[in-house]
Amino acid sequence: AEALAENKSLKVHTDENKVTYYEFERNGKKHLVVCAVGHLFNLAPRNRGNGWVYPIFECEWKPSFEVRKDAEFSKKYFNVVASMIKNGSEFIVATDYDLEGSVIGFNILRFLAGVKDGKRMKFSTLTKEELVESYENIQPHLDFQQIEAGLTRHELDWLWGINLSRALTLALKNYQGKGFSILSTGRVQGPTLAILLERELEIRKFKPTPFWEIQLHVKLDNKEFIAAYKKGKVWKKEEADKVVSECKGKKAVIENITKKKYKQAPPVPFNTTDLQAEAYAQFKFSPTQTLSIAESLYQAGIISYPRSASQKLPPSIGYEKILKALSSIKTYAPLVEELLKSGKLIPNQGPKEDPAHPAVYPTWEVPDLKKLTPQQRKLYDLIVRRFLAVFGKDAMRETNTVTLDVNGHKFVIVGKRTIEPGWTKYYEPYLAREEIILPELKVGEVLEISKVEQLAKETQPPARYSQGSIIKELEKRNLGTKASRAEILQTLYDRRYIIGKSIQVTKLGEAVAKALKEYAPKILSEELTRKFEKEMDDVYNGKKKRHEVVEEAKQTLEEILKEFKANEKKIGKKLFEGLQGARE
Repeated sequence: AEALAENKSLKVHTDENKVTYYEFERNGKKHLVVCAVGHLFNLAPRNRGNGWVYPIFECEWKPSFEVRKDAEFSKKYFNVVASMIKNGSEFIVATDYDLEGSVIGFNILRFLAGVKDGKRMKFSTLTKEELVESYENIQPHLDFQQIEAGLTRHELDWLWGINLSRALTLALKNYQGKGFSILSTGRVQGPTLAILLERELEIRKFKPTPFWEIQLHVKLDNKEFIAAYKKGKVWKKEEADKVVSECKGKKAVIENITKKKYKQAPPVPFNTTDLQAEAYAQFKFSPTQTLSIAESLYQAGIISYPRSASQKLPPSIGYEKILKALSSIKTYAPLVEELLKSGKLIPNQGPKEDPAHPAVYPTWEVPDLKKLTPQQRKLYDLIVRRFLAVFGKDAMRETNTVTLDVNGHKFVIVGKRTIEPGWTKYYEPYLAREEIILPELKVGEVLEISKVEQLAKETQPPARYSQGSIIKELEKRNLGTKASRAEILQTLYDRRYIIGKSIQVTKLGEAVAKALKEYAPKILSEELTRKFEKEMDDVYNGKKKRHEVVEEAKQTLEEILKEFKANEKKIGKKLFEGLQGARE
């Protein structure tokens, strides 16, 4: 409203429930702006009088505050939208330009305004300039591609979620005969839990194997360097002992020196998943926390829309304008100056695209850093430095591999150094680069050995997934969406199926996954989940109709639930045992 208001026409109204709405004039027309605060409508069973039963396939959209207790707060916003919308002659949807935003706007228009079309604003930042441009070039119709794909996703997630969660909960309740512990699973939640359990079981089954590493300590220009045994791990102690005894008291002769230069390309721009993974690696922010902080930076107008699958930055965002604006921040000024002098600005881009939004980038509306919270400052700095780095030149590195001969045994020292920092100087705080500078050496040179060391080690189990790595794994396997993966992970924590930052599956989570794997494996099927993801893309691309995909989902669910019901007692027993174990 503030961006679009002309001639100081902006008026801010607050009703008795402290809900704010806005009024302004533009092009001689009066506009009212009302806020939706997320989904004002949610799906609910059509007949709610039958109690907790399944399967249940008939649903309808109802006001969110009637469907969920935690949406009670939305009632006052619903009432303001409902009262204001009656006076409208034209309707403009200016929600986030993605599946969720489009469904939010469409539902308000059809259920509260009684219309099924309107105009649509499309923008990726909340800068005044882009909002004005979006308004002046407004789309004459709603984005029905996104609406249809969004409605399909909502219906599928509702069908899967309500039926499978009821089935699990009732299996447990009917087995124990008393009590009522809510259990849940879903279309993506099930496969995600299965992936985490698979890693958990791999770790448990893992049996360590002993091995030995042999190292030489040699002095070069009064500095100590470690040379590693060229063959690597030694699997027999007798062999390791033999090598050590044959090297003790001997000298090391330089047999070969190999220098290799190689280029390191700049990173690609952040999409949502990459940003979440990097923020976890650098700051230990959970994926949900990263999205929440990014959302606050977006609403402040200082970064672009943070829910994007894209790794591309189109020239239309105005590279130079953004860089010049960033130079007003003291920290970035010398970096920007260098970039602008380096010639044409061409970002290094990744393969992933998003038809709705570009990758995440800082806007030319720069903040007063002092007014940001410490977490906001960290994430903003990460986004800015990534943006700068993608325009940088390749970094040039060199490895210097020195092969030593010690009484017939080969050892290597590997030196590493940066010749041209290129893009790395822009992304410096977030890089862990090893610099091992070796002095100038010659083949045939003899080196003194100060110590021969034998280290007893064991092979290690696979690493547990972190919150960052599981989000990347879900993206790799095409499970969930850029917006939903963090939410799914949080649900697994909330249900006490998983714990810890280094993710462990609890006894309850294990019981749920094992019971489903044994008696209703399709619920955990990645292939089935990916199949429906593809079909939802087909709806977006106009290759399939929503009702076709929903009907197919109902038939699939009917088969799954039939199998589940036949094994309900056995599933209930496994769940009960898991719940008991979790309580101990």
